[in-house]
Amino acid sequence: MSKAGERQQVPRPRGARQQSVETQAQWQAWSRHHRAMCSDSLRRLVKQPVGSLLTMLAIAIALVLPSALWLTLDSARLVSAELDASATLTAYLESRVDEGEAGRIQQALEAQPDIAATRLITASEGMEEFQQALGLEDALARLDTNPLPATVVITPTDPLPEKMRALAERLGEMSGVEEVRLDLAWVERLRQLTEVGRRVTFALAVLFGLGVLLVVGNTIRLAVENRRKEIEVVTLIGATHAFVRRPFLYSGAWYGMGGGLIALLLLTLGSDWLATPVAALAESYGAHYTLPNLGLVGSTTLLSCSTILGWLGAWIAVSRHLAGIKPR
Repeated sequence: MSKAGERQQVPRPRGARQQSVETQAQWQAWSRHHRAMCSDSLRRLVKQPVGSLLTMLAIAIALVLPSALWLTLDSARLVSAELDASATLTAYLESRVDEGEAGRIQQALEAQPDIAATRLITASEGMEEFQQALGLEDALARLDTNPLPATVVITPTDPLPEKMRALAERLGEMSGVEEVRLDLAWVERLRQLTEVGRRVTFALAVLFGLGVLLVVGNTIRLAVENRRKEIEVVTLIGATHAFVRRPFLYSGAWYGMGGGLIALLLLTLGSDWLATPVAALAESYGAHYTLPNLGLVGSTTLLSCSTILGWLGAWIAVSRHLAGIKPR
């Protein structure tokens, strides 16, 4: 009985070993076919340079506009961040407040957790700045009393408009503070424009992404029709749809990657072409501005998206047409 059990246990390791060898052989065959189809699809594209380049150029043009708008929005986001950092409130103190009491009010404001920094402008300092700004030193010097109150410029820790409004209302109730002014209209307009631009960019990205799918899909559809006899033969001898679909998927991925590379080149050339006049325009307004670039992360994202769109367009086109191809 024990000998029979030993005889039954002998084939098991052989079966497991055989299954492992078969799995390894299948994996090697699968990877070998992927490498062959990848190089073969690239070779076919190189044999038709004009048609391949035109397809990639059409994909690149479809990618350039949303990418350029995304760069513009990223630049606007940086400008908005700088404006948020410079967002301040101005607290006008009552005319009866002298410099000593104004200093105590400033210290009380700095002690609050939602205030990052304060700057006290006394009445005399305010008059000097007013005279220098208007160029009326002689006329204003004849005044018997200084009509300007002391002010405290407040920088909040959180520049969100809602929190700044709540802070202004709370500070306006403090003793010695006559009025707190807050001008956020221009900041809100900039944010609204940025939001509109973000939605427009998203809509254009979706539309042009569909355009890339159509371009790649139409190109792959023609390639499928040109190789229809070959597909019928390999299907007749038992090839699966995944096997037939594989070279066309690699072709679509190559189209997408080539279009992404051309789009990167066009964006770089356009940025270099516009850099000098944009810098000159910014300097005329006393500002320093440089056009943003995609960088490593943005370039990788653009190439990944273009490659995925090319692969997806090819997959849709091949799957749709393989259903209608039957061996005869």
